[in-house]
Amino acid sequence: MSTSQLITVETSGVWISGVKTEISVREFEPFIIDEPKSLGGNDEGPNPVEYVLAGLSGCTSVMISIIAKELNFSYEAVEFKNAGALDVQGLMGVDGVSPHFQSVDFDIVIKTNETDARLQHLKESVEKRCPVMNLLVDAGVPVTSNWIKG
Repeated sequence: MSTSQLITVETSGVWISGVKTEISVREFEPFIIDEPKSLGGNDEGPNPVEYVLAGLSGCTSVMISIIAKELNFSYEAVEFKNAGALDVQGLMGVDGVSPHFQSVDFDIVIKTNETDARLQHLKESVEKRCPVMNLLVDAGVPVTSNWIKG
């Protein structure tokens, strides 16, 4: 039985106006979260759910790097593309409609000479251990991932 090894991840934010917020993370330059004009924003930055999808790509990239090293899996490049479907009725408070993603499609194109079986093993390991992937899956969001050798 293992002992928990918890880490704390922190951010802070300041509301600017309308639906625009400035977010700070560690010592990096603050960034803006906003909405497109069609959702009441000024389109000055990505919206929160776009950052979630970006987080899925970034987290998957980190996990590929960590797990590929563990598996001695070689690759030259990885590209990510994802799309999440939201039902705006949920955002507007319609009863019975979830405000989170209804589904996410996620393409990972990886340039590698590894076998298909090794790529499948990498995929399964990454998806099992990726915190953002598991956050979505545990929320009941169907995530369809397509790992393609490029």
